[in-house]
Amino acid sequence: MSGHSKWATTKHKKAVIDAKRGKMFAKLIKNIEVAARTGGGDPAGNPTLYDAIQKAKKSSVPNDNIDRAVKRGSGLEAGGADWQTIMYEGYGPNGVAILIECLTDNRNRAATEVRTRLTRNNGTFADAGSVSYLFNRKGVVIVPKGELSEDDVMLAVLDAGAEEINDLGDSFEVVSEPTDLVAVRTALQNAGIDYDSAESSLIPTMTVPLDEEPARKVFKLIDALEDCDDVQNIYANFDVSDEVMALIDA
Repeated sequence: MSGHSKWATTKHKKAVIDAKRGKMFAKLIKNIEVAARTGGGDPAGNPTLYDAIQKAKKSSVPNDNIDRAVKRGSGLEAGGADWQTIMYEGYGPNGVAILIECLTDNRNRAATEVRTRLTRNNGTFADAGSVSYLFNRKGVVIVPKGELSEDDVMLAVLDAGAEEINDLGDSFEVVSEPTDLVAVRTALQNAGIDYDSAESSLIPTMTVPLDEEPARKVFKLIDALEDCDDVQNIYANFDVSDEVMALIDA
């Protein structure tokens, strides 16, 4: 079980209720805008937009904000920015590989911010390609446990292309090829199983186990990067055991 996944899930829950709520809303809105621009404003014919909207709704983004983002992205309303996706690569403490996905309308600002936050928090900027080979693109669906067992989820998604199911404590993580993401999500819906998010993600092919002190440093670095408006997603290949997480939470 990847401690990173569990940590990311916990972070997501905390983010909904803490001071970063506004920043999280902005990132979710940006996702919707870009998805609408890329694949059109109809969620029925644009699975990426559908999933972006669902995630925003799960995070309590007001419907009005969601509708306006769809209109801006699809060109029905003025004011949409020219968002560009840029992936920066770096290393954190203990050689942890980090991919920083930015959605920005100013490449120079994004690069400067990312570089500054890396170097101030025991990280280093890396050349393109030096880190990305350690990750594979996958479809990831997060399913809240509730009364569900792992077998319930497995039965629902096995024929839809799911590759593995990971127990994250409060939820299950269903991993598939990116091309099977919609099929897996649809299979869950058909089985009457609720899900928190369904999106394309980058999964590390190998992980670096961290003790308490290095883990604290890595979390501090990721917090600093997440606080940057241009940073949309962060992927890292660390693994933190339940025991170490308990020490940090305490």
